[in-house]
Amino acid sequence: MTIETLSHLFTFVGGLGMFLYGMNVMADGMQRTTGDKMRQLLGILTNNRFMAVIVGALITAIVQSSGATTVMVVGFVNAGIMSLGQAVGVIMGANIGTCITSWIVSLGQVGDTFKAVSPDFYAPLLIGIGAFLIMFCKKQGKKLAGEILVGVGLLFIGLSFMKNAASAYSDLPIFVNAFKLFGSNPIIGMAIGVLVTALMQSSSASVGILQTIAATGGGAVTTASAVYISLGSNIGSCFTALLSSIGAPKTAKRAAVIHLLFNMIGAVVFGAGLFVLFTLSPAFGTSPIDSVGISIFHTIFNITCTALLLPFSNLLVRASAKIVKADDSEVGETVTLNHLDDRILESPSFAVEGVEKEVICLGELTFNNLKLAIHSMLSNDNDEAKQVVEVEKQIDKMVKKISDYLVKISNLSLNEKQHQIVNNMFYTISNMERVGDHAENIAELAMEKVRDGIVFSENATMEMEEMCDTVLKAYENALYSRKTKSIEYIRKVVKFEDKADMLEDELREQHIRRLSSNQCDSEAGVIFIDALTNLERVSDHSLNIANYVKDEL
Repeated sequence: MTIETLSHLFTFVGGLGMFLYGMNVMADGMQRTTGDKMRQLLGILTNNRFMAVIVGALITAIVQSSGATTVMVVGFVNAGIMSLGQAVGVIMGANIGTCITSWIVSLGQVGDTFKAVSPDFYAPLLIGIGAFLIMFCKKQGKKLAGEILVGVGLLFIGLSFMKNAASAYSDLPIFVNAFKLFGSNPIIGMAIGVLVTALMQSSSASVGILQTIAATGGGAVTTASAVYISLGSNIGSCFTALLSSIGAPKTAKRAAVIHLLFNMIGAVVFGAGLFVLFTLSPAFGTSPIDSVGISIFHTIFNITCTALLLPFSNLLVRASAKIVKADDSEVGETVTLNHLDDRILESPSFAVEGVEKEVICLGELTFNNLKLAIHSMLSNDNDEAKQVVEVEKQIDKMVKKISDYLVKISNLSLNEKQHQIVNNMFYTISNMERVGDHAENIAELAMEKVRDGIVFSENATMEMEEMCDTVLKAYENALYSRKTKSIEYIRKVVKFEDKADMLEDELREQHIRRLSSNQCDSEAGVIFIDALTNLERVSDHSLNIANYVKDEL
């Protein structure tokens, strides 16, 4: 191998690296720029299949990977955020979304004809502007814009490197004969597309490489070979989701299988039809194709497949159920913390939304446990008190898992708003854990009352009921504020927390007077004061939770 050959090889590999890295940086910047808008896209998702297709296409256009979108869909299905019926439309839309990348690559060919509009011509300028924005701008929005510009610039410079390196070999007999073989044998051509895409974990990248080779102008890439390799790349894009579904529940596996079925049916039907066409018209199959032509075919194929198969999405769901059958052990199984799926980490905005939902679930669990603890104390129910202690163990486990997931999210590329939400979630679950601890303390007081035969006086019981009702309302409204992010609930928390502080002082004094006048014994007095202290602390944590929500408004 000569030095010149090595130089071309290194240039191609370096160009591929810049192309992939640029695509990743651009997608990362776009995700952080869109932020909550991506979450709103999912909110648009209803049982309307057409809307699901649009959402899938838009999300893929942002993340620049149908594989990443499908992996997220597997996570959404596993988390119960999305049904399989909705998943079908999103998966189909994801295939359409990949066409954006192929058209971006095609811009390079337009630039060969009109240098003034060539992306290669402006790429260094885009990188320069982007670098200045990243280094010297303080506003997060401008820094994100800089990242996107740097990503776009690297993407086009990488394409230029690959094209220049490939052009040196585009007229070699071995190169030409290889593409003739791919074009004459659809199975081999599709297998190459599957293999390259499976290895690169990106159909956009594999089709981009094919377009770059086609853009060299050597005529090595024939129409038939480009068609079969493109079809194979669509099948290869399924491997990312299939791998991610390993170990997932059956429903999540079915989402990955639906992706495979959809792409395989489309590839086989199109492949068979075009094979007949190329057989009848050999000149058409052996004619060279350019980068724009590949983009046109890629777009027509994905839109047509979606239009033809979307009406049969229910059949795809049923077929996936036949392939991935439910185990008896899974029927009726309750999955806890199902929003904390690592697959959703592919998109930080959705991961943040998922963890917020799980924090609300944690809050509701602690609220119900607090109510049970209070009831056990007021009614001297030992069995309920024991149940509170057992639930508290579950709460501690949930807090640990949510905390670990928040650490994973905090290491992702987040915008300022998302960073603030993640930090607030850390503080929120800490306060919820403390509420759980106070509930356990109250339950232990209930056990002590039962063990020692202690009963509050009628007046003490009425006072304690008022304090308990106030504290429960404070915590409940704090959870509502977290769930709805409404200022009205925050105001209610402030009102009930102030009342709880006032009641604690007032009831403490009244109880001390009862003790002084021998209206109740000292043991009951100690438990009463301890219960007041724990309840007042719960109201403090409720106010903390509401204030974290206020910071986000």
